[in-house]
Amino acid sequence: MPTGVVLNPDHSAENTVDDAIGQARRAYDAGVRQLWLAQMADIDAIALAGLIGAAVPGLGVGTSVVPINPRHPLLISAAAQTAQAASHGQFSLGLGLGAPDVEQAVFGMRWSNTITRLREHLTVLRSIFDTGVVDFDGSEISTHPQWPISVGGGTPIPIYVAAMGPKALRITGELADGTLPYLAGPKTLEQFIVPTITAAAAGRPAPRIIAMVPVLVTDDVDAGRRWAAEQLAFYETIPSYQKVIAREGVDGVVDLAAVGSAAEVTKHLQRHLDAGATDVVLSPMRRAPGDAEANWAVAAGL
Repeated sequence: MPTGVVLNPDHSAENTVDDAIGQARRAYDAGVRQLWLAQMADIDAIALAGLIGAAVPGLGVGTSVVPINPRHPLLISAAAQTAQAASHGQFSLGLGLGAPDVEQAVFGMRWSNTITRLREHLTVLRSIFDTGVVDFDGSEISTHPQWPISVGGGTPIPIYVAAMGPKALRITGELADGTLPYLAGPKTLEQFIVPTITAAAAGRPAPRIIAMVPVLVTDDVDAGRRWAAEQLAFYETIPSYQKVIAREGVDGVVDLAAVGSAAEVTKHLQRHLDAGATDVVLSPMRRAPGDAEANWAVAAGL
């Protein structure tokens, strides 16, 4: 999998989907071969990935990430298979466990037993993707569809989970194809994520470790770091990211971002690969003062 870039659709555009497809075409022309889309409350990431994949042949598309709540895995599988057929085998499904406080604010609900839900969600998806059928009863999820659940024209869909805790990593190693950790620095990758998921995947194909790194290509490093610190401050309130900050031994979350010239950003990303990541993804912060083309050039040259 080539170095990827997260695409941020322009919500001020006359047509956001047309704008995203236009961005994807320009990124592909610049040498980018893998784009990732985040699930927000407006644009549906899986649907948009399928549309982009159909419009830009040869471009890999994926979601980073679609939370497992509140959608049932049967609905996730239907959307993912459709996107895979539309993109002619270029789609990757990235899932996230979600954040309870965010889910409470957005959906008015909280889902307990997160680790059990993750295992059952992946079990259902694995059955559908691997065999085309599913008949499952769990403590959190059940499904017994009485109709076909395979989409013609699709191919096997890789599943990645934004897992960073030990239990989530072990389940991901057992049932998924890799992990999509965001803000996990080199120490966390080398000392914790890589050995944990690799051990859990024993006997299966080696898992991909796709490090998602917030980036800002700029010549004004001090101003860029101040801006990035403001944009990333939210993550310092989430326990899983607090653990990453502590494990890395840095002062704050901004120290985990790649901020600087193209050469400096490239060097920062390379440290993740040296620590055991199989892939890196440039994740531009929303409303970043930099330009997308600078990120595309870094991704194409890494």
